[in-house]
Amino acid sequence: MELKEMFSRQTITLLLALVIFTGWNSSANAADKKIGVLVYDEVLTSDVIAPAEVFGVASRKAWFSDYDVVLINVERTATVTTEEGVTLAVDANIYDDLDLDVLIVNSAYEMDWLFENEDLTRFMQDQATRVEWLASNCSGAFLYAHAGLLDGYRATTWAGGESGLQREFPNIDVVFDRNVVVDRNRITSNGGVPSYQGALVLLALMSGESNAKEVFETIQLNRLIPWSEITKYGLED
Repeated sequence: MELKEMFSRQTITLLLALVIFTGWNSSANAADKKIGVLVYDEVLTSDVIAPAEVFGVASRKAWFSDYDVVLINVERTATVTTEEGVTLAVDANIYDDLDLDVLIVNSAYEMDWLFENEDLTRFMQDQATRVEWLASNCSGAFLYAHAGLLDGYRATTWAGGESGLQREFPNIDVVFDRNVVVDRNRITSNGGVPSYQGALVLLALMSGESNAKEVFETIQLNRLIPWSEITKYGLED
């Protein structure tokens, strides 16, 4: 009887130790880096979904498991509704204390209220001093431009909007007819479907070309374009 009780105690002790170790290991391996994707009502869906999908798929891989994708609302509401009518639950807002590694800002057809939002401008300027990468899709480049975050950089915006960006912000070296532009830690894209190219270029710069190609193939973008349509933007320059 004593031997049986001793065995039971040892078994329980081992099980408890296993539970504690598993919990500690899970906590130790939890994502501690954040990729912030800015959202708001009437944001263009593809601008948000492209980076969320690319980096979301990557975060399920062992080589990128320390990253999480965080949707950040400009306002304090729990959801946003995109231009195309898709409702998205958000993870945080610009008033939260956020420790980001990447900030990606996106576009809408009407953006004046965003340009005039001083809290948003301060948020972007503060994050620019701390993050490793700043990225934008479509007219999200205008958000950074209004905050002074593209002065002295090469950048692009939505196809057809380059002249307006150059005229309004002469301190930016605007690049025409190029889907993705990389200049140091700034990455800008035309938005829409090219947002996927921008996200994959950024992923390649963060984690390596072979890893980004793995995600490229996982989301089956290789059925539409060759890998060279990614590498030619910033990876072969």
